[in-house]
Amino acid sequence: MELSEYVQRGFQRLADPCSFDSNAFALLLRAAFQSLLDARADEAALDHPGLKHIDPVVLKHCHAAAATYILEAGKHRVDKSTLSTYLEDCKFDQDRIEIFCTEYQNNKNSLEILLGSIGRSLPHITNVSWRLEYQIKTNQLYKMYQPGYLVTLNVENTDSQSYPEISFSCNMEQLQDLVGKLKDASKSLERATQL
Repeated sequence: MELSEYVQRGFQRLADPCSFDSNAFALLLRAAFQSLLDARADEAALDHPGLKHIDPVVLKHCHAAAATYILEAGKHRVDKSTLSTYLEDCKFDQDRIEIFCTEYQNNKNSLEILLGSIGRSLPHITNVSWRLEYQIKTNQLYKMYQPGYLVTLNVENTDSQSYPEISFSCNMEQLQDLVGKLKDASKSLERATQL
C-alpha cells in the first residue's frame, strides 16, 4: 500500500496522543468510517463536542488521512496483522491499534461491499453499431432535412458482469471529431507500447 506524504503526515498526527486523546481518536475513527459507509453522513460527525478542542484544519486533515487509509486497506483486503504492522510503523500505541483494528473488523464487510459496488476497472467496449437517421421535421413541424448518426456502444463491465449499452446521437462533424480523437488515442497507445 502506498500512501501520499500528505496522508502519511495526517495519519502520524492522528497517532500522536498530544494531538488526539483516546476519546477524540475513537470519535474521529468512527466519523471516518461513517463518512465512507453512510451516504447520508455529512460533516456533522466532525462537529462532535469531543472534537471541538482540535483545530478544524488538523481535524479535517486527519479525517481525510484516516478515510484514505481505510479505503486502501479495504481495497487490498488487509488482514489484522498487516493492519497492526502498518499502524506500528506510524507510531500508533497498542491501545489505538486495538481500537483501529476492532473498528476495521466491525466495518470490513460493509467496506468490501461498498468497494465492490464501485468496481475496479473501466468498462470495455465489445462492439459498436451505428445507423444513419435522417431528421425531416421537428415536433414544431419545421423542415430540417438533417442527417444524423445513432451510435451504440456495447460495453462489458468485468466487475459486475453486466453488459449495458451506451447510445448517443451526433451529426457528421461530431462523428468525424470522435473518430479523429479515437485515431489519435490509438496512435499514442502504439507509440507508448513501442518504447
